[in-house]
Amino acid sequence: MSKQSVLTKMFIIPVVAVATLLAASNVQKAQAEDVTYLLPAPPFLPAFAPWMLAKARGYYKSEGLNVKFQMARGGVDVAKQVGAGNAVVGGGIGDTSMIVRPNGIPVKAVAVLGGGSLMHLTAHADRGINGPADLKGKTVTTLAFQDTTFYALLGMLASQGLSRKDINAQAAGPAGVWKLFMAGKADAMASVPDWTAIAIGAGKKVKIFPADDYFKSMAQAILVADKTIKENPALVQKLVRATLKGMAGIMNDPDQATKDYTAFVAKNKGKDKYIKSVFAMYNKYVYPGQKKIGAMDRARLASLQKFYVKSGIVRKAQPLDDLYTNQFIQ
Repeated sequence: MSKQSVLTKMFIIPVVAVATLLAASNVQKAQAEDVTYLLPAPPFLPAFAPWMLAKARGYYKSEGLNVKFQMARGGVDVAKQVGAGNAVVGGGIGDTSMIVRPNGIPVKAVAVLGGGSLMHLTAHADRGINGPADLKGKTVTTLAFQDTTFYALLGMLASQGLSRKDINAQAAGPAGVWKLFMAGKADAMASVPDWTAIAIGAGKKVKIFPADDYFKSMAQAILVADKTIKENPALVQKLVRATLKGMAGIMNDPDQATKDYTAFVAKNKGKDKYIKSVFAMYNKYVYPGQKKIGAMDRARLASLQKFYVKSGIVRKAQPLDDLYTNQFIQ
């Protein structure tokens, strides 16, 4: 063999190897599945940090998914769109399927992001409020009267023998909830960690009353249509696994999670102190309490449905197996 032939072979082999690697990489990219993930509010809100962290850290990508987030008009709208097949997956609350299934919307919760309630009552420390029993005659802001955070407030009131008629409830929208509270125009708010952290960060003295101490409402959930669960369970498994890894990242190392999150979400860049305080509240009030991360608590769901039916929030009870599945919880 001539010296030129040897050199030619020495050159061709590395080139072929590189070409093979590039081809394999292109195949992987081509095989990445596009998934539209609907969220009930703007994706930059800290409430959706598990999803954003899963995207930032490549958890979805490692599952072969190219996830794109879009905003819907609340959890019920998410459920309608997912049930109609306009999106594969969406975000809501653990009880969203309970609210929409009586209207023929075939969706289930396939994972719940936490063992606690998303909602808690936040009150001004100087308004004489030491629990929901003291809300009688008080002004309380809430996101909307058809929102699950308001239903949780009703549950807290009911636990103390009170009803909606006993308070001055104000449906103020996602910004008005905390703005009216901070302006002193409301005594309390049906809050989530995102809003309470804003008030505390502004120097407001508050008292926090977790819904769980009075009424077992739910955390956020991943919603998928019955058809998708049946026809493409592998895709559902990938989405659940990646999203729960994002939540676990916040639980296990909130400091690093804060850095990764603020670096990825442009609207929260430089807000590390605020985000860290939000994560601390999620880790205290919302995320803990599950025997297995992501699993639905069947007894909690059953109890919640009884209250919803009794209160007229839903027309009739649904079979619990139609509302959720834990088959994707590993």
